[in-house]
Amino acid sequence: MMLCHRKRMCQWVFCWLFFQSAFSAIAQTDSLATTDTPNTALHDRLLNTADDVLEWMSTDTWSFIPVVTYSPETSLGLGVGAIKVFRPKEGASPTLRPSSMPITFIYTLKKQAVLEIDLDLWKHDNRDYFNASLELANYPFEFYGIGNDMPAESQESYSSRYFYVRLNYMRRVLPNVYLGPWLEFRTENVYETVPGGLLASGAVPGSDRPQVAGLGLKLNYDSRNDIFQPSKGSFHQVSWITNQSFLGSGYLFDRYEVDLRKYIPVWKNKVLAVQGYWSFVDGVAPFQQTSLLGGSKRMRGYFEGRYRDQLSMIYQAELRMPIYRSLGMVFFGSTGQVAEAVSQYSFDRFHYGAGFGFRYQLMEEGINIRIDFGFGDQSAFYFGLNEVF
Repeated sequence: MMLCHRKRMCQWVFCWLFFQSAFSAIAQTDSLATTDTPNTALHDRLLNTADDVLEWMSTDTWSFIPVVTYSPETSLGLGVGAIKVFRPKEGASPTLRPSSMPITFIYTLKKQAVLEIDLDLWKHDNRDYFNASLELANYPFEFYGIGNDMPAESQESYSSRYFYVRLNYMRRVLPNVYLGPWLEFRTENVYETVPGGLLASGAVPGSDRPQVAGLGLKLNYDSRNDIFQPSKGSFHQVSWITNQSFLGSGYLFDRYEVDLRKYIPVWKNKVLAVQGYWSFVDGVAPFQQTSLLGGSKRMRGYFEGRYRDQLSMIYQAELRMPIYRSLGMVFFGSTGQVAEAVSQYSFDRFHYGAGFGFRYQLMEEGINIRIDFGFGDQSAFYFGLNEVF
């Protein structure tokens, strides 16, 4: 108990110091100090040092950063990250969106090891888009059961190793409209569970060696003015995937997802981003593939998978604003619930979360280092790259 209080106190002290230093910068002028002088303010010296370190760690094509992460799911994690943002050097349209390839390796105090590689590739004046994702992980984690009202006491630990790959090709068929196939494969070995627990009993699908393989379609409407830091426009996606035995899946189910995002310029240099997300699973899926809420992407302040079931709906809003030079700040709120059937949805079943965060622009293209403080059924600190949505 004392350790928990100390950790929470450290989070609040860090948060307060960052908050104070950031807002003290608002009162300063907007001139950029490229060379430190005896009259250079402390916050400018700190930002100059950060810029110099990131520039020193970068090449003409790659940017390297030490990764220090923290979230309720991982505890403290250390690793290294690299990201490449690129366009063809010759013959490309000036409107071609930048392609990117982030690579991250992290090892956490919970003995989790994760390697993630992603690729977003834009070609032919944004007519063709290709996305690939690969994950390898040894991942001790927590399971709370299935349902929207599972108590914290239902938590039980488990450990698994998994391999995951996703491939998606999309073609522009109308202005701002993209359509294409995607496939997903994940194989996992849950090698350690709590003796006498729900997972150890084998009653929960996915509690042993689940393998899923699916093929589906995605339909996107994308009118964002920038893919990394949109200030106006929309991104809407409807996706469907079917997991079948002839593809190599050990579970037979379909999953449907609807993701609606809107970016609205408000006041001066501020952006209101809103999102509605719905997930539907039809059939018996391993618990890892059910609809869920929580984590760094959907409802910060809740453990990832804190609530899971066949269906989920999540609503999020985030106000994004610049503070000073490369620093920015966000305020966010979210609400959501899970259910076994649509008839179970009701207003009194919603869970709520809120918080704030800071942004540091890593590259001119708009890629940010993200630090968020979320408050839901727990206080949580998140560190990552790019915006949540």
